[in-house]
Amino acid sequence: MKKLLWIGCLSYFLIGLAHVVLGSILPVALEHYGKDYSQGGTLIFAQFAGFLGGVLLSPWLNRRFGKRGGLLIAAALLCIAELSYMLLPPWGWMFVIAPAAGFGFGMIEAVIGTIIIAAIKDNTAVAMSRLEVLFGIGAMVMPLIASGLISAGYWRLSFLVVAVCAAMTFIFWAKSSFGELDSELSRRSSDDTSVHAHAASSPNGAKPSDIEPSRSTYRGRNLALLSLFVLFFFLYVGTEMSLANFMPAILIEKMNMKEAGATLSVTCFWIAMSVGRLFAGYIAEKFQYRVYVLYSCLAAVLLLMIFPFTNQIWSAFLIILLLGLALSGVFSIALVFASKMLPGTEESTPSILIASGGVGGAILPLVTGWSLDHLEVNQSAWMLAIFAVGLLVISVVTYQWQRRYTVSSAS
Repeated sequence: MKKLLWIGCLSYFLIGLAHVVLGSILPVALEHYGKDYSQGGTLIFAQFAGFLGGVLLSPWLNRRFGKRGGLLIAAALLCIAELSYMLLPPWGWMFVIAPAAGFGFGMIEAVIGTIIIAAIKDNTAVAMSRLEVLFGIGAMVMPLIASGLISAGYWRLSFLVVAVCAAMTFIFWAKSSFGELDSELSRRSSDDTSVHAHAASSPNGAKPSDIEPSRSTYRGRNLALLSLFVLFFFLYVGTEMSLANFMPAILIEKMNMKEAGATLSVTCFWIAMSVGRLFAGYIAEKFQYRVYVLYSCLAAVLLLMIFPFTNQIWSAFLIILLLGLALSGVFSIALVFASKMLPGTEESTPSILIASGGVGGAILPLVTGWSLDHLEVNQSAWMLAIFAVGLLVISVVTYQWQRRYTVSSAS
């Protein structure tokens, strides 16, 4: 189990790199191609459309090739896509490469999140927060590397860093053994009959439905609750990716910062995210998931409402650091929170919510890119605050929902 978690952390480190590499070099890349921010937002939209495809198709690919096979396909595709980015092909080809890259890291995230939540029953939030720490470190390191490469005039090599990490991840998944989990990771749909037969005859009386939850689980209360979490992840990932991809552009427009310096804002954001994630799992386990999510969203709203009033670089970076701390554990804790609120759906709920996050990660940065071209920069900042208000409203509703459900269950 430790080896699985370790390689899962490496994979999430790769996802962190891949998520932000395009945004880290976006201003200089757009200058190279002679494009504006709206077209940059469209490129990020294309990448996250691929991300969504990777998440949605991962169950089919897992059934056909097994979870390990699916991860190998995704890592290989991501490696090839990043190497293609590095070649700086004609602009039109970037819209072919971007979905391929998004598909690769989207599938990796969906498969590993599902494996960890299903395999680790105790302190699940702690395990997921460890993965998210490595995601944050990857997302923190990439802008730092990109900033140095931009200054040196070799910014295209940022994509090579991601490609090398993807190749390493491919090798680890291909060569590693996980003991009893190997059969589950390699199982394909053709093996389902034998697995269900074994479950039916097992001493603990496990049923096929225990291994693969029925779609009928999402009815009535559960369907309404799932819908709320779908909207929550749509808004959260869209807001996070808008911050990660357009924070440098916002600072350049708002404070006339240089490109290399503005790129460091993303590093500061992910430093705070990584530090916060070291403690997020333990805090959430101690004070309950719903409390953690609620107060994190409240803090994010307050900080994003203050940001438009900042006029100094130091105050802007302070807000960015505090935002990173506030949002650090929201994704992983909310993912576990949703899975616990919808018992029996641990195999399907993470993929659905990650997919909805992918939709948000595709659409909201597109909106943010458009707003930077057509509105004042502070109006774009206020738009991000409105997204955060939506997160707060949903977190209040789910907080009250679980509170009432807990009280009714106790009585």
